[in-house]
Amino acid sequence: METYDALLASISPASGTGRTILDPATGEAVDEAPIHSVEDLEQAIAAAQAAQPAWAALGHDARSAALLKAADAVERSAEELARLLSREQGKPLNGPNARFEVGACAAWLRVAATTPMEPETVVDDGETHAELHYKPIGVVGAIGPWNWPMMITVWQIAPALRMGNAVVVKPSEYTPLSVLALAKVINEELPEGLLTVVSGGRDVGARLAEHPAIGKIMFTGSTATGKAIIKSSADTVKRLTLELGGNDAGIVLPDADPPAIAQDLFWGAFINTGQTCAALKRLYVHTDIYDAVCEELTKVAAAMPMGNGLDENNVLGPLQNKAQYDVVANLVDAARASGARILLGGNPDTSQPGYFYPTTLVADIDNNNPLVTEEQFGPALPIIRYDTVDEAVEKANALDVGLGASVWSANRDTAREVAARLQAGTVWINKHGAVDPRIPFGGAKQSGYGLEFGVEGLKALGVPQVING
Repeated sequence: METYDALLASISPASGTGRTILDPATGEAVDEAPIHSVEDLEQAIAAAQAAQPAWAALGHDARSAALLKAADAVERSAEELARLLSREQGKPLNGPNARFEVGACAAWLRVAATTPMEPETVVDDGETHAELHYKPIGVVGAIGPWNWPMMITVWQIAPALRMGNAVVVKPSEYTPLSVLALAKVINEELPEGLLTVVSGGRDVGARLAEHPAIGKIMFTGSTATGKAIIKSSADTVKRLTLELGGNDAGIVLPDADPPAIAQDLFWGAFINTGQTCAALKRLYVHTDIYDAVCEELTKVAAAMPMGNGLDENNVLGPLQNKAQYDVVANLVDAARASGARILLGGNPDTSQPGYFYPTTLVADIDNNNPLVTEEQFGPALPIIRYDTVDEAVEKANALDVGLGASVWSANRDTAREVAARLQAGTVWINKHGAVDPRIPFGGAKQSGYGLEFGVEGLKALGVPQVING
């Protein structure tokens, strides 16, 4: 285990040669990140190609053992990683934030290592014996976001490595230090060249997506960028797993108990200060309990402290960057101008440093308002009144995205009936956004395609091969 300063020094370039990364809570410099080029990417891919065959030849047991050791290494450096993550991304140490994220990295590594992956006998009738196997792809390109930079990187690299692939990672330009530090720790237990982070700009990401030596791209980010990756990957017929934008709907049925669900509603919407693809971003509440839900949710939200992530008392932090801050502020201002009622927040203190936007709840808002129809990706939740369940389902399904959704009810069977009508990759009952490394996760419609997690996620990082005979 290294100290925080030693870990940071191990990933930083020579002073004055990198790009300064600023703390979104204070505006102060965290450190310099290396500025990698397309040539650096080419070298990383060549090293991955050289390292991959021996790694694949080790077999599942040896690869799993290495990933379990990598999980131990992450845990040994957990506090240092969490502190860096908090400073670079902005999320607080406590709550479902920085320490939680680093812990999730270890958990996903362990599940990827220990999920059984045996050949599947598909026909064995005495005359024909056919088995389905999954072979390594080769070199996988992983392009990650800035909201959960460490955890989502592990979602990409852990199954890829388990299945015998090498990985080249291109992190977000907003949060490269977190990913570089995580890879530094994991690489303590991996062969050289197998996992490389290339901290470059859009030119690096574009080249990775089109590179003929890359057999698969895993991408988490916006739908627009996902579409560009699809086009870039076409000439080499790359395999793709795309987890793209979402604008998740939650439906509160009339039999729900507002005080009982308020806390879970809050965290479904405001985990990571709302900067989560599968967060609750549109809340539809039956008119019979609309006012009660608004009241209870406001009580919970008003009690949640927001501030610098290194302060142990805070559970909400800043927006990670100015561009995202402006998106949230503009959408809330437009909602207010349209006549929507601001229950809480909507009044940022611009005299203070940092991209802090207050926890904001917006009621009596039209379903066609941009705060409802566009993914705000921040701490602002529109609450829409409905009269019939059919109306709520129709509104929830009206958009062209479908990552997640949720149904809230005292009757689980009734909730499941409504859930089955929703067009989303995952529908949660009485919770929202609760991902699990054992349970497949992926989007519907323009929220992407392909599955991550569990055995289905492992299969997605292999090339299926049928042996018939």
